[in-house]
Amino acid sequence: MSQKHASEGSLSLVQRLWIYQAERIPLAKTATLLAVFSAASVNVSAFLADRALPGWGAYATAFLVSLIIFIQLRACDELKDAEDDRRYRPERPVPRGLVSLRVILTLGAALVPVAVLITLGYHPPLLLLLGLVWLWLALMTVEFFAPKWLKARPVLYLVSHMAIMPLLDLFVTGAEWLPANGGPAPTLVLFLILSFVNGCVLEIGRKIWTPENEREGVDSYSRLWGIPSAVSIWMVLLALSFGLLVGVGHATGHLIATALPGLIMLLGAFWIGAAMRKAPTDKRQQWLDTVSGLWVFVCYTAAGFAPLVVGWAS
Repeated sequence: MSQKHASEGSLSLVQRLWIYQAERIPLAKTATLLAVFSAASVNVSAFLADRALPGWGAYATAFLVSLIIFIQLRACDELKDAEDDRRYRPERPVPRGLVSLRVILTLGAALVPVAVLITLGYHPPLLLLLGLVWLWLALMTVEFFAPKWLKARPVLYLVSHMAIMPLLDLFVTGAEWLPANGGPAPTLVLFLILSFVNGCVLEIGRKIWTPENEREGVDSYSRLWGIPSAVSIWMVLLALSFGLLVGVGHATGHLIATALPGLIMLLGAFWIGAAMRKAPTDKRQQWLDTVSGLWVFVCYTAAGFAPLVVGWAS
């Protein structure tokens, strides 16, 4: 244990939790991204159904509960990956002793009634959609009761875990459509599929590594498929995501305003992907990870805010 890590034992619990969040779920960055994601999703739900935007309660509920769910996702990951982290990633906060697994799980559990109260205070029927998200999260945590079988099938593992993204987006958009008399627009399914594909883009993009960065016991898509194939699959998912974004833009009646930012970002992402596929380097690996996050940010920003910009400009 390094001197730095040894000194962490003298810190208060609040100080240790602050270090934990900075390493495992940076709240400033995460909150910013979730604010864009939740607000854009609420907006898209209204645009697709040709309804006026809802009041602030829909946005606040969608954002706060999304943030809670992401914190709980991290807590469940700590439980699910505890043995692998102990063996292969001892530098992480829980295995190195910064905070105990019990503390993290207790924090995640303590946020359950908070999310329930927030949802009840806004629109009680929304609890059903929140329950679906938590049910899937629980199944993910126990690896759907078949951990060895599932881990031996990496694509199915990816699909099963990324399915929580459209479920979360169903809750978030539900903050708009559930209180409305008309319900969800049929074309909302395009946006939900977009959330699923973008989750896959993020997951694959952050696990394509150069050979020297591969670690024993840590799964990666570059090890599974090889770097050229992994990057190619990532690029195909980007193209599929762009196609869905175009579909959402067409459905909202703002095709060009929605598609143009996505096209610019897509071309930049393809350029970085082609460079990584040709000659993998640490810098290109980092750019691939960063661009994956930027792509998702641009998708939601374009879908959820481009129609507003067009309306204000006209």
